[in-house]
Amino acid sequence: MVKIGNLFFRTRNFIFPIFYLFLFIPSSQLVVNYKIIAIIGISITIIGQLIRMVTIGLVYVIRGGRKRRIYAEGLVTEGLFSHCRNPMYVGNILMIIGLSIFSNSLLSILILIPLFIFIYQTIVIAEEDFLKSKFKEGYKEYCNRVNRWIPKVRGLNKTFSENEFNLKKVIYKEYNTTFVWTVGATLLFAYNNFKIKGDIQPDSVYYYSALIFLSIIYLMTRFFKKESKEIKLIKYKLFYSQKTFKA
Repeated sequence: MVKIGNLFFRTRNFIFPIFYLFLFIPSSQLVVNYKIIAIIGISITIIGQLIRMVTIGLVYVIRGGRKRRIYAEGLVTEGLFSHCRNPMYVGNILMIIGLSIFSNSLLSILILIPLFIFIYQTIVIAEEDFLKSKFKEGYKEYCNRVNRWIPKVRGLNKTFSENEFNLKKVIYKEYNTTFVWTVGATLLFAYNNFKIKGDIQPDSVYYYSALIFLSIIYLMTRFFKKESKEIKLIKYKLFYSQKTFKA
């Protein structure tokens, strides 16, 4: 299972675009009344996104891939990681479930949701294998205190009071994910309305407007993030040059 998890970890950036394409494959509808299923689906997706945002905003984890391999600089047990060992993955799974429901596709519900739960389970097993070997007793003790998947609600108020929420970090770290799923949701909504009405033309202005608006927000955020990095680099160079001059 560890080898399978490592394989999925290395190829995860290729797997998720396939997920979005799969949502548009013609399939039997989950329900006839699309508005109800759309509200349920988008609500679950937003909850998943909020979990990701809160996780990043409280304690950002410098953990992930280095040369497409599982890597961690340190064992993070603060923030939402004190309530669940994999809050980011919990958010991801909820977003996958939400968008699958939002697609109103029986095929997506029956195949995508079980498949991605399996993928994340194997990735987590592979990550745990790495963390056990690196942090040993520290990680074992952490596992005894905190669940792998089911979040512990008790103590959330204390977690929020002890950790400062960094909104800027959330925006700069999550703008890409938010852009991808909101564009995907817009296209899915248009696609399902086309299947219901047989004509997308009457509502096309709304879809185009939404896509243009999302693209503008994305490009602006990307621009300001780049500017922020350049300003930090200039400040660092000035500080280093002044320090060298004094020496």
